[in-house]
Amino acid sequence: MTYLLENPLPGKSDQSTQEKAYPAKLRTNRIFILDTNVLIYDPNSIFAFKDVVVGIPFIVLEELDTFKKEPGEKGHNVRQVIRSLDALRKKGHLGDGVPLENDTGGSILKVYRNPERIDFSMLHVDIHDVKDNIIIQTAANLAKDGNQVTLITKDINVRIKSDSVGLDTEDYTKGAVSTDLFYKGWMRIPVPANDLRLMTAKRIESVIANDTKLYPNQFIIAESSNNPQNNRLFRYLGGSAFKEVEPMTLLNTFKAKNIQQLMALDLLMDDRIKLLTLLGPAGTGKTFLTLLAGLYQTAYERKYRKLLITRPIVALGADIGYLPGDIQEKLHYWMQPVHDNLEFISSQMLRGTEDSLHLERSKDKKPKKNHDHQNHDHNQRNGNGNGNGNGHGSQTSHYTENYLVDKLQKQGILSLEAITYMRGRSIPFQFVFIDEVQNLTPHEVKTIVSRAGEGTKVILAGDPFQIDSPYLDFTSNGLTVTTEKFKDHSLFGTVFLEISERSELAKVAAEIL
Repeated sequence: MTYLLENPLPGKSDQSTQEKAYPAKLRTNRIFILDTNVLIYDPNSIFAFKDVVVGIPFIVLEELDTFKKEPGEKGHNVRQVIRSLDALRKKGHLGDGVPLENDTGGSILKVYRNPERIDFSMLHVDIHDVKDNIIIQTAANLAKDGNQVTLITKDINVRIKSDSVGLDTEDYTKGAVSTDLFYKGWMRIPVPANDLRLMTAKRIESVIANDTKLYPNQFIIAESSNNPQNNRLFRYLGGSAFKEVEPMTLLNTFKAKNIQQLMALDLLMDDRIKLLTLLGPAGTGKTFLTLLAGLYQTAYERKYRKLLITRPIVALGADIGYLPGDIQEKLHYWMQPVHDNLEFISSQMLRGTEDSLHLERSKDKKPKKNHDHQNHDHNQRNGNGNGNGNGHGSQTSHYTENYLVDKLQKQGILSLEAITYMRGRSIPFQFVFIDEVQNLTPHEVKTIVSRAGEGTKVILAGDPFQIDSPYLDFTSNGLTVTTEKFKDHSLFGTVFLEISERSELAKVAAEIL
């Protein structure tokens, strides 16, 4: 395949005229070459540079062309980039360079022809037709001509190869969050034991350092200087207002197992919080707490019309298309973690409380059970039957999943959906739970959260240390970036959960593997 662009485009503008149209501060020899993955990650990336030349190799346009018909966010971003480039053609020939205008100043966008040959002689391999290397060679040729060139790419291997041939290269870090300065949503303050005993919401401000910046809905853990387990939890409400967070129990059964779970429940149950992010490793309770609060407020308190649950389809193996069945059957496999948690919530409710979710508006608030289910439930309560006394026997599992999940779905109270179909919708008066958000870009999160209508609460959850997307990391994924950008807003709250409650094995595995 030949990647050589035709010789100079017809109608090339006069150089002196072209220069007069450019900003005075423009550095024409400072060039940033964008890789294809940068444009897909952020379709507005061409506008993110100030007073420099933003370069797009011709091979990048060919790669974009292969992705433009793809479904989902990737295809949408590619089409947005192509439309932006098409609009810029009205300002002149892209091969000559056209002015860009943004909030930080003016730059030039220029499309560079592909090199006639790929000359990585120092590598002693024939890599002429490798697209990544054509991009690298384009940048290298510009550098040989005396320009100060930086190749911007989200591909780690391309950065390694670029560096190996002496080419300056960087990750695209606009909006990235520092790992060290990441906002967790809470802070610890040591307090003498006697002062802690007398601490109130009105007095907590006096023990916070004057130079400490507090964000709306940030939690303060006031703990004994000698015993951190002796503590009190407060939440900053803005101005000089604080509130003490007391332990809570839902449905006479469920309680927070640690202080960070108590923070999460406090925000999940607060109607004033419209957007909430829950971050942390596996087993910390992100999914469980969200489903518990969502079910309680949707099916029991009737605060929301529907509990909508979705997850990005980024598989460890074959994706959803390889699973058997129609979309709902495919989603059943994909939503299995959700089913597992709903099953556990249901089994605990059946064992530990006389109250249950209102699945129908009737005087009878308990779900009806047939004789077999009643006998089995009785056995489970007494630790008999096939189960082990913890509510997870096979019959109980079948009962709770069929009854709770299917019943809620049939009545329109619960909806399990693929994230692909969220675009273009307006979602009012719903409790929206999006799991595994660490696999989404900030632009994708923006697309989804902006669907929220009047009366909707959105919860984003995930583990920023466990990312399956090849072009995202802790600093650039949609979950951490959203947390950083929203931390100043009173309608937002976040909790970073550190303590695993799943099992001792899960806790050790998360730490050492």
